[in-house]
Amino acid sequence: MKLTSRLAPLGIAGALTLTAACAGADTGSSGKAAGVDVSRLKLTPTTARAAGAVDSVNWLLEDEPDSLDLDTQGGSAGRTVLSNVCERLYQLQPDMSVQPSLVANETRPDARTLVLTLRDGVTFHDGSTMTADDVLFSLRRHAAPEMEQSDEFENVSAMAKTGAREITVRFKQPDALFTKALAGDAGLVYDKEQVEKAGKDFGTPGQKDACSGPYELSSWKSGDSLTLTRYDGYHGEKPLTGRVVFRWAEDSAMVNALSTHAADGAYLDTVSTAAALLGKPGLKQYYGPSTATLALIPTERGGLADPDIRRALSLALDRTGIARSGYGGLVEPWATPVGSGAWGYEKATFDAAQKQLTDAPAEPDLAAAKELVKKARTKPDSPIVIGTDSTQGRLVIANAVRAALTQLGLKARIKTVPSATYGEFYGDKEARSGIDVLVADWYISKSDPLGFYDNGLSTSSNNWVGYKSSDYDAEVERALRTIDDAERATLVVDIQKRFSRAAVWIPVAQMPTVLVLNGDLTGPPASMAYLYSPWAARLGAKKG
Repeated sequence: MKLTSRLAPLGIAGALTLTAACAGADTGSSGKAAGVDVSRLKLTPTTARAAGAVDSVNWLLEDEPDSLDLDTQGGSAGRTVLSNVCERLYQLQPDMSVQPSLVANETRPDARTLVLTLRDGVTFHDGSTMTADDVLFSLRRHAAPEMEQSDEFENVSAMAKTGAREITVRFKQPDALFTKALAGDAGLVYDKEQVEKAGKDFGTPGQKDACSGPYELSSWKSGDSLTLTRYDGYHGEKPLTGRVVFRWAEDSAMVNALSTHAADGAYLDTVSTAAALLGKPGLKQYYGPSTATLALIPTERGGLADPDIRRALSLALDRTGIARSGYGGLVEPWATPVGSGAWGYEKATFDAAQKQLTDAPAEPDLAAAKELVKKARTKPDSPIVIGTDSTQGRLVIANAVRAALTQLGLKARIKTVPSATYGEFYGDKEARSGIDVLVADWYISKSDPLGFYDNGLSTSSNNWVGYKSSDYDAEVERALRTIDDAERATLVVDIQKRFSRAAVWIPVAQMPTVLVLNGDLTGPPASMAYLYSPWAARLGAKKG
């Protein structure tokens, strides 16, 4: 997995007055301004089903897409658009489970072979029929070493067309996560002819799409707008909304456009925008499950090399205080570094396991933390350096970390870098050589916690602190090869405990997906599924 900061910075401007007037947040509030009670924040996967047709909807993004070719340029803006245009072999559902989409049937003749029978009657937007050749071309394109999704194919030994509507994938070892990857960008299916015709210009303004989804790209005016229109030849349920026009705006401009109903909706990246929109007439907010979290990542520098010091920091951290003062109660103190949106199967098992973890409490346990510091083999002599940018949310966390370390008798200081260079910490070892711990936010694309825990493998490039455990490595490898969901969940729960005890990463809070919608509209998912499934196809009027 390629580790990067996946989320736009989360701010707190206006978040301190975040009220309870939001769908999915059961706070018991009378409506007076107050912070959301995170202990009662409930996440809802979707909105009510739409009943009526809509001619056109204006939708906001926080950035213009860099590209609509997700093999070469990922990003939430591009995914928000493309999820309605392009289809995947499997589809992420609003409840974050995975179901076949362009795949009609799957079989596993043996543990290392996956046979995909493709759906019949699917046409691309140019009118041509989707074939097994298109699917094989797409998979091989995704697997190319220079492409964004290449790491999802590392366990694949061969891919071939084995029938008129059949693709066979063979693995080096059994692979429990591959079909989940096919519900993400690794499973996008393109029209081979259109992609080859566009060449290097594929995915840029002025080019056609090469997809089969419920909407087709009708125009992209760089710097201005991007328009999708309903594809009448779509093989699935006909969307109620005829056209979706995307524009992009940041902060105050987005708040103004939504408040004045110049825009009808948006999936928000920032808590501050959500807070500023609460109470605005004619708007409704929904909060849904996501895999996104806030976390602390110890680095190679060594200030947190001792696991007892890391565990002590985790016990001393005031997560409830961070949630309230830094994020207005909209994030929830969390005991693992992956959000509940990753529970795409065996939800009850993962929910129970999460509640049993004691290494990352919502409220500080200073007494236990100080005992860990006393028994630590190596205590840092110099100040522990906390890396962050100037985003207020991250600064709140950084200050909470410094306060916790100070209470433990350890020296600490904060190193703040410009937001433009903050992302370098994730991929450049040299860039983070001057910090001991990074204040981080991110998400995983798979709805399986195991898609995160390979970060703790001894050989993982994301295991910055150098955690090594042959038992952990063996259990992760076993889980990766376990196809049965219930059996894999049992293994993942134990892996989660090991990761937590070692404090390889230190979890802080989970973050919801935030949907703001015109009060007359309904239908799309409130969960993170909007990045990977056709949310606009469900959008429509509340009344028929």
